[in-house]
Amino acid sequence: MKAHAASIEAILIADNPDTFVTRRIPETKLEFGGIPGDRHFGVTFGADSRQTMYPRGTEILNRRQITVVSQEDCAIIAENLRVPFILPEWLGANLLISGFPDLTSLTMGSRILLPGGAGLICMGENLPCVHPGEEIQKNHDEQVHPKLAARFVKAAFKRRGIVCAVECPGTIKQGDQAQILVNNFTNPMQ
Repeated sequence: MKAHAASIEAILIADNPDTFVTRRIPETKLEFGGIPGDRHFGVTFGADSRQTMYPRGTEILNRRQITVVSQEDCAIIAENLRVPFILPEWLGANLLISGFPDLTSLTMGSRILLPGGAGLICMGENLPCVHPGEEIQKNHDEQVHPKLAARFVKAAFKRRGIVCAVECPGTIKQGDQAQILVNNFTNPMQ
């Protein structure tokens, strides 16, 4: 696996049950299951509209414990929407990193290793949906920036970040230097 460096710019938690919007915290302990108290915490969860191969509510592995976005992707989404900025909170992100601009194209099985011992495994791309677009619209004047919710999915395509599972528990702090190990495996069946 090829190694790359990245900086942890923010750690965020979605601990308000009424919204997916996250808030910043200076550090946390990652456990198997994610960030304790976060809305996506858990080793397993009930299948939803993303796992159509299972009846809704079937207990399955939680591949969406941690959502990671990059500053670079947030800037491109903002540029695509013609707004001054996008905050990771509005995207429901748990981690904001910088220094790895191709984050959303990170292959499944790639790892993010942290100096406090924690390790995340990439479970795939986080596909954009309309809900973050609605949150972005709430934070930008609709008269100046109309229809952001409707435009978000296209603007964030291949820029929405990744979802990860905790592979190894440990601590994470804002300012940590992460090591990203890119899985270069290619499928011999293709």
